[in-house]
Amino acid sequence: MNSFSRTVDLLHRAMDVSTLRYQVTANNLANAEVPNFKRTSVNFESELKKALDSEKSAADAFVLKTTDPRHIQTEGYTDYREISPRRVLDYTTTSKANGNNVDAEQEAMNVLKIQLNYQLLTQLQGFEFAQARTALK
Repeated sequence: MNSFSRTVDLLHRAMDVSTLRYQVTANNLANAEVPNFKRTSVNFESELKKALDSEKSAADAFVLKTTDPRHIQTEGYTDYREISPRRVLDYTTTSKANGNNVDAEQEAMNVLKIQLNYQLLTQLQGFEFAQARTALK
């Protein structure tokens, strides 16, 4: 895969994750006063980083030939396209007397952060396509 298509694919995935984060944060805000509601967050970047690091290390790694499932398996690389965002429920904390752990102010700040992040991603994607247009001229 060339660097253009890989970059555009990663930007597209990041935009999808931002959309999911926005939906999850909106759900958290909508349930800010519901008793015993627990906030949810989205985990994606750490798993993506592991996958990208595993691709780098797999290029120089020693690979064992396995012909039987009982053989020792080497840890291969994880393709970044197999990584999907994961919703994580924070059930260990409570910040209100009713058992709810949603901080409305923090969630509102998260909405702003997500919106700014999405704008940045769209600008980066536009820049990638502008470079491709320039190269094709």
